[in-house]
Amino acid sequence: MKTQSTLLGLAILFGLSGCKTETATPKPSIAEKPIVSTEAPPPSQHPPKAPAIIHGKGLLKASDWARLPDWQQTTLLPTWGTFLQGCQPLKHRSLWQEICARAAAIERPDELTIRRFMENHFIPYQVVNADGSTEGLATGYYEPLLYGSRKPSGRFRYPIYAPPKDLLTIDLNNTHADNPSTLARGRLEGRKVVPYYTRAEIENNRNLLKGRELLWVEDQVELFFLQIQGSGRVILENGEIVKVGYADHNGYPYRSIGKLLIEQGELAAWQASMQGIKRWGQQNPDKLETLLQQNARFIFFRELPASLSGPVGALGVPLTAGRSIAIDPDSIPLGAPIYLATTWPNTAEPLNRLMVAQDTGSAIKGGVRADFFWGYGKEAETQAGKMKQPARMWVLLPKKYQHQARKP
Repeated sequence: MKTQSTLLGLAILFGLSGCKTETATPKPSIAEKPIVSTEAPPPSQHPPKAPAIIHGKGLLKASDWARLPDWQQTTLLPTWGTFLQGCQPLKHRSLWQEICARAAAIERPDELTIRRFMENHFIPYQVVNADGSTEGLATGYYEPLLYGSRKPSGRFRYPIYAPPKDLLTIDLNNTHADNPSTLARGRLEGRKVVPYYTRAEIENNRNLLKGRELLWVEDQVELFFLQIQGSGRVILENGEIVKVGYADHNGYPYRSIGKLLIEQGELAAWQASMQGIKRWGQQNPDKLETLLQQNARFIFFRELPASLSGPVGALGVPLTAGRSIAIDPDSIPLGAPIYLATTWPNTAEPLNRLMVAQDTGSAIKGGVRADFFWGYGKEAETQAGKMKQPARMWVLLPKKYQHQARKP
């Protein structure tokens, strides 16, 4: 998922959610500014024991701590809990078992202890793109709030669907070894497997998924962006808040409607943010449905426990605002700590911090490609909607990882 929890998160032009807007806004209170730690020792100079390793399709080049921008100044403590939470699904894997156990045994973590722990147990590997470059793109996603009901009405007309009973997941591992996608979606038509219904087919014929409605919401555009984000909250008329998360998809690739609007001359590139697309939809209601249906991908949801602290990412744990990112698992190991060097949305001010790769998304593809989870609420929506920043990334991997990894 952007999850697929994921979906997902929303770079309208290039990914799940991050887009540029005309003006910058103040930095959010979600994340802490870096502080100077006077206790930390000088950067450890771990001599790379291997020049590079391969993870999936990604190239990771051995580096050292001194190359990480602001490593000695950035605050690590807020990410520690996110890392420990991510250890829950990782601790049973041989590469992570020892490190997760040692991390859990630290009773009173502080900046000095965490920094020493990271430097003693991990090696930083810089992420390299397929073309050999080391700079890429950081976008943002968030957890949206919609207004809805458990029953349809004149106000609540647009359904959020659970996965259909006739949706098939087809494992292509043993049938098309050269196919980049190993899981396809389809349905049976007689004795033949055919592609599942497109967004247009689903939305234009409500009988296709009748009985699979989880909730009904009032805004078609907000529902579309919920599908791109991959998770969200729906407030009902009685005040109850229902959390929903990614469950499955119909098998089609994501197509950016922001890019379509630019190609059609409807918006300039700087206008094609999430907020800009919403404004365009309000001003062009007669064109809206046709535009949305050009993205054939459709997301199905499941209702989540109300007690969850955040949406569940692809790693299977709740995401942390300002500390979790979505990555391409074909290039970066899911669950690994990531040192992200980017800038605050719409500014050149550095945003360098330790994150954890806990989610994926259909639009997050390639090596140096990150989707920054901003959290829940209007502030998170604003920051996610305008984030489209240059970025560099370092994956922090256990020292013994290099002995089991594939060399270039």
